[in-house]
Amino acid sequence: MNGNTIHRNVLAAAVACALAGFATSALAATPMQDGGNQGEAPADNERATTLDGLIVTAQKREEALQDVPITMSVLPEQLLQDAGARDIKELQHLVSGMSVTSTASESQTTVRLRGVGTVGDNPGLESSVGVVIDGVYRPRNGVGFGDLGPVERVEVLKGPQGTVFGKNTSAGLVNVVTRAPSYTQSAEAEFTAGNYGLFGVSASYNDALSETAAFSLYGVKRWRDGFLDVETGAGPRTSREDNDLDFHGLRGQLLLEPTDGLRIRMIADFASRDEECCAAVTTTRGPTAAIVDALAGGAGVIPVPDPERRLAYSNDGSRQSVVDKGVSVQVDWDMPWMGDATLTSITAMREWTNLNSGDLDFTTAPIWVRPYGEGLNDVGFETFSQELRLTGSSERVDWMVGAFYADEDLVRNDSITMGGAYESYLSIALLNNIANAFPAGLVDTSNPFLFLSQAAGRPFGSTFVGGGSHDHFEQNARSTALFTNNVWRATDALDITLGARYTDESKTLRSQLSNPNGGIGCLNGLANPAQVGAALAGRGVPGPYIAGLVPTVIGYMCLPWSNVMHNGRDTWQERDEKEWSGSLRASYRWSDALMTYASAARGYKAGGFNLDRVQSSNGLSSGDAGITPVVDTAFPGEFVDSYELGLKSTLAGGNLLLNAALFQQTFTDFQLNSFLGTSYVVRSIPELRSQGLDLDLMWQTPVDGLSLQGGATYLDAEFGSELLPDADLVLLPGATPGFMPRWQANASMTYEWDFADSMLGRVYLGARYTGDHNTGSDLDPQKFQEAYTVVDARVVLGSRNRRWAVELWGRNLTDETYSQVGFDAPIQTGSWNAFLGAPRTWGLTLRVMY
Repeated sequence: MNGNTIHRNVLAAAVACALAGFATSALAATPMQDGGNQGEAPADNERATTLDGLIVTAQKREEALQDVPITMSVLPEQLLQDAGARDIKELQHLVSGMSVTSTASESQTTVRLRGVGTVGDNPGLESSVGVVIDGVYRPRNGVGFGDLGPVERVEVLKGPQGTVFGKNTSAGLVNVVTRAPSYTQSAEAEFTAGNYGLFGVSASYNDALSETAAFSLYGVKRWRDGFLDVETGAGPRTSREDNDLDFHGLRGQLLLEPTDGLRIRMIADFASRDEECCAAVTTTRGPTAAIVDALAGGAGVIPVPDPERRLAYSNDGSRQSVVDKGVSVQVDWDMPWMGDATLTSITAMREWTNLNSGDLDFTTAPIWVRPYGEGLNDVGFETFSQELRLTGSSERVDWMVGAFYADEDLVRNDSITMGGAYESYLSIALLNNIANAFPAGLVDTSNPFLFLSQAAGRPFGSTFVGGGSHDHFEQNARSTALFTNNVWRATDALDITLGARYTDESKTLRSQLSNPNGGIGCLNGLANPAQVGAALAGRGVPGPYIAGLVPTVIGYMCLPWSNVMHNGRDTWQERDEKEWSGSLRASYRWSDALMTYASAARGYKAGGFNLDRVQSSNGLSSGDAGITPVVDTAFPGEFVDSYELGLKSTLAGGNLLLNAALFQQTFTDFQLNSFLGTSYVVRSIPELRSQGLDLDLMWQTPVDGLSLQGGATYLDAEFGSELLPDADLVLLPGATPGFMPRWQANASMTYEWDFADSMLGRVYLGARYTGDHNTGSDLDPQKFQEAYTVVDARVVLGSRNRRWAVELWGRNLTDETYSQVGFDAPIQTGSWNAFLGAPRTWGLTLRVMY
């Protein structure tokens, strides 16, 4: 037995003993009441004053939080407001074991729970953590990224949730419930100003149209200067800042209740953002930086890496324009049959587009770029979804059956342009690498920028220039599912929950690839390898080594975006998956104070296609690095088997909720998308195992007005021992995966008090701790991030009737500099970059309410 196993066993034993001791004390403190009312929701008057009245819809029916045998965190509206959580990314400040990162665009956002999430920004990969807003799933995490507006609550569910919620929930779910219209006239407005030129305004209005109809409107506009300074060199970029904000959104809702048993809720929303995002900073300056400096005519890369300066180098823009819009209709009908069962229909149509650009080399040298423009670099989703479910109850059973259908069209255009310095840079870097393999002075490195033109037999400056690649991908995904989730109250204390889902997922992909510049350099290298050998010989490379180096040189001449063998390819792929997933849970209520549960669940995330140029040594996705185009870019579905043992305790008269869960989960064919310096590689990792402990606390203390909230997640995870074909992924077998710190924790305190005749004060203080972890999927040590803590605060002064309030707030008060995601500097061996988290921000908010 190795040390890790001993450590896990000791941890499990210690936690088990602690839970057993706690259970014993809770049983002794609170005897079971007669009648077994554990299935009843608390009365309305209790909900206003105690935490045990928190209502959730984690199983698509309203239940008290403490009656649901699922590990989850619930974030009510006031807590979200105090924490300044306006979007999904900011929820991580309030939920342990949750992290949200962004890369080259804020729309390329990844949510992780217990360390698991979709890695990389390839839209061909489904999300591991689902995002559902008002019952409508979002096809990718970034598609759900935007201002949440007035919300009733946010539920974060950990572990597989596919039985009930379906697509993209193999690792968990973020369930956002916005505030529905009411029959009371009200109006709210918010004005915010802060550092970095932040200004924001939002307003909402709610009113009744009649005794059976009500509506609400919400609008928001926010803008801010960039978090990063940018050294632009000779341009053409003119903006000296990056990671700015320019967002606006609208949402309208209509509620119709024509009869007592019929409720119709219609929602339409629109959001837009037009920003410069996201540049990166250099964390390790490698040997190629000197080449970049020379080609930039000055400092092309920061001379001494210092992320705390928040200084990026980029001569090209990083503009992104995102439009997100959609409509949904939810109908709930309490039927007079089947024991007053409720039929629910949710119909939704959504459209999301992202036009983007980027300086691919992250330097001020004109090496290569993704140009901005529709049809050049953009991603778009059009989705239609329909869910039907029937829920009801009998004396012993709460039952639900349903069906789900989704039709999703995904279009991606991807273009790369090689700049004026591309040929020189690649020639110098490649020739230096070759020369370093031989005794000093043996290989002639004079005029190194001419090397690839010599290898191609063409005039300098005419070989690698202009549009390298222009690719178009059209994917259609159709998903049909039948599902059921049923709770059997076996006794007054014991509930058994059984759920199952059958999913039929079909996908088709058409890929049309072209090289606008004809891939001349690659073409000449392939057509005349003798010319490549002659260029090597002309540089003094010894004859016995030339034959072995020719394929290497041609490999650099035929990198994916310049590989002529992709030019004109028009391919069609399709795949169909039919899979079962499900869950089994047993919960036992020992008393009003304590419920324990055990669960087993099987989760599933569909396979798909790599929407990128893929090439290898043998034309197979599993092959080593090479230049042969891969026709079949498919990867299989991902599965997880998850087991939990947990407790939920309700103490102090319903004012203290303390929940804990031990979990163990094993992923098979884990979908890992890695950027390896030249292209994205999708690998199905045979096995990923993780286990640990979740703790969650909510406490309205005996001190009047003082409440505490917090949680902690301990995670012990490792990849299986199977070797992978990629040299860049050699560190993975048996190692802890990236983005999986051993410990994550959060804690917050809110204290509210009245003073004078009609005034109110409130103070919020929150902190989030993230332990040591690697911020890359390939586990390069240069991507290691030390533990850090982010502290937020808010001080509120307002009227007791909440008609107005002035709030002074700050986020990341200690101005921690930390890496969200580390990555290899593209085609710059030995250099690494990182996308940083937000710096210290502060501001003043005025709220008014009618």
